[in-house]
Amino acid sequence: MTSTFPDISISTERLVLRPFEEADIPALADMMNDENVIAWVRAPYPYSLGDARDQALRLAPAERTTGRGIVFAVAEFLTQRLVGFVHLSNTDWRLLATEASYIVAHWARGEGYASEAVLAVARWLFQDQKFERLELRTAAGNTAAQQVAQKVGCISEGVLRNSWIARSQTEDGGWTDMRTDLIVWSLLPEDLDGAPDRISGPEGFGVYPSYSDWG
Repeated sequence: MTSTFPDISISTERLVLRPFEEADIPALADMMNDENVIAWVRAPYPYSLGDARDQALRLAPAERTTGRGIVFAVAEFLTQRLVGFVHLSNTDWRLLATEASYIVAHWARGEGYASEAVLAVARWLFQDQKFERLELRTAAGNTAAQQVAQKVGCISEGVLRNSWIARSQTEDGGWTDMRTDLIVWSLLPEDLDGAPDRISGPEGFGVYPSYSDWG
């Protein structure tokens, strides 16, 4: 029998992490068309409203109902404006381990939203769901994602060489594929000690290496 995460929302001081809503679709499309997102993800580009609708209303819910993981849309608590999302994927219910990835909208970078959201998910995962391991994989050139991993207390475990295809922008404004390494990070329940003291300060957009697993 397949295990699944509960259909819930998580709140922090500034954010609410919840399922995607119809109203999030335009903001999601805008977020995914940002150059700093296109460079690191496998999502289609240009990213249409149809792509956003499919991701928000079909693919994201299916992650939870099939037991693969769960997707949290991240919104500002006061305005409900979409900040980004956090995706738990490749969940192993026997090992109680899963992989986290995330994206933050261009207008919301530098506010600490990414680390606040990832930390909230990690606490929920370890304390409420009794998981034992959370993993992140960041492309070697994605320093923003690496900073967030460090802020929430992740430990770097090693490098998967030549294991990811990122995108590089060409002189004519197009994009070309390039191979790169992935850095593997892990977070265990005991690693959360002192995390609130580490999450202040600017950060970038995030990491999202598992888009192709949706569907």
